[in-house]
Amino acid sequence: MRRGRRRLARWGCVVGLLLFAAVCCAAPVGNAISAYVALKSDEDDGGIAQGGSAADIPSRMLTAYKTAVQQVGRYVPKCRGMRWPILAGIAKVESNHAIGHSIAANGDIRPKIYGVLLNGSGQGGNTTPVADTDHGRWDGTATGERAVGPFQFLPSTWASFGKDSNGDKVADPHNADDAALGAAVYLCGAGRDLTQRAQLSAAILQYNHSSEYVATVLGWIDQYTAAAEDPDLTNVTGKVRTVIEAALSQRGVPYSWGGGSAKGPSYGICCSPSGKSGTTIKGFDCSGLTLYAYAQASVQLPRTAAAQAGAGQRIPASLGTSALKPGDLVFYAYAPGRDSTIYHVGIYAGSGQMINAARPGTVVRLDSINTMSGFAGGARLL
Repeated sequence: MRRGRRRLARWGCVVGLLLFAAVCCAAPVGNAISAYVALKSDEDDGGIAQGGSAADIPSRMLTAYKTAVQQVGRYVPKCRGMRWPILAGIAKVESNHAIGHSIAANGDIRPKIYGVLLNGSGQGGNTTPVADTDHGRWDGTATGERAVGPFQFLPSTWASFGKDSNGDKVADPHNADDAALGAAVYLCGAGRDLTQRAQLSAAILQYNHSSEYVATVLGWIDQYTAAAEDPDLTNVTGKVRTVIEAALSQRGVPYSWGGGSAKGPSYGICCSPSGKSGTTIKGFDCSGLTLYAYAQASVQLPRTAAAQAGAGQRIPASLGTSALKPGDLVFYAYAPGRDSTIYHVGIYAGSGQMINAARPGTVVRLDSINTMSGFAGGARLL
């Protein structure tokens, strides 16, 4: 594959001058459809991996995912529950949505995305040679096989499931529309009900026979699902609604290390554990966003995530996420139960979602409350 092993680190919002950083990584796997090794990459400052909302997906790729959902019924009429976050979860892991490549109006991706040559050399985690099947038509080499395109199909798999989505008479795995439709058809199988978690997991396992791969993709699907749905504020009133609407109004504002005040976005400071500076970015970090949102309801909060845990009525992590109510602060810690290790805070919006300023390189957005690691309870201020 074209991806090497990448680093995952955790970070905290600004906590005075004390910065936390921790590192974890994932093991490589691979099988017949995908040369997935382990994306887990360049996530240099957080308990959340880069991405998680439609704002992180190139618009042309998002269009391809949504178009495939509309078209898949032509090929698998019995398929139920196909939706764009499923395709986005696969493409995030397989190619990071082709970020770094140009995507033409017709969906063609250049330069083309190639995985490593599956010749058993061990590169990319592959130890089993895979014989050439396409004479180099799709993978550019007749000396063996390699995965291709944003969904990393092997040519042999593409021969069975590739579809022409954009109407140019060619089913091309290097075309965003064709690749997304091919992936949708493959995941649907003979007619799965992808609204059922077990069947969705089975579909992903078919894509790559690895339990770790399944867990990783499901995590991205959950994040994209949360980000795609607006919270239901029907029964949310008063100051709580003011807080949530204030935070939601900042969606799309960039993350800035140390940024944000009661007045709104502001330039941040230097620097995050990986050296990312907020000095040139006008936006919010996690606690800057919560401070701003609550200020609109005339509630003053301390500046840091750990200090905010001491405000209002503390909700212990032992009660679980079901104890949270819309408007509650929700915390994450390196050592849940020790508030001094809290590294992140969001605003619970209900239905398992939070409004989140996640990490450098992202924007304020809706995320699943399971996006971050180390759930450390919440705090109720209203």
